[in-house]
Amino acid sequence: MESHENLLAGPPPTLLPDVPEAREALESGVQASDVAARFPAYSGAWAALADEYFAAGHAVTSYAFARTGYHRGLDQLRRAGWKGHGPIPWEHVPNRGFLRCLHALARAAQSIGEKDEAERCAQFLKDSSPEAAKELAGG
Repeated sequence: MESHENLLAGPPPTLLPDVPEAREALESGVQASDVAARFPAYSGAWAALADEYFAAGHAVTSYAFARTGYHRGLDQLRRAGWKGHGPIPWEHVPNRGFLRCLHALARAAQSIGEKDEAERCAQFLKDSSPEAAKELAGG
């Protein structure tokens, strides 16, 4: 029997597992720092911290939080079968922490003058999820 699989279609979307306890804690108003301390692999907490500190004018601290969440997310993506490229859909809520960290990393890098890194991160976000790039840009 022949397979007529489309070899040019690219990799399937990567869907990260949910961490309901961490997500619900953040949604209920538990401080992001407490959620990150209890669930250090949960990128959503790091993204919230990156946003909080960026809004307060602390771009370097925001950068550090975003980079932590970004690397935690990369680890989870790889465990979920991601091979370094392919869609990471914004519509899948557990992916949002990683995508928000990627956006926050680009934003903080731009703010501290790391133009090349800001551009790489922004392009990575667009390549991974055009919807996330649009949503996080305010669109």
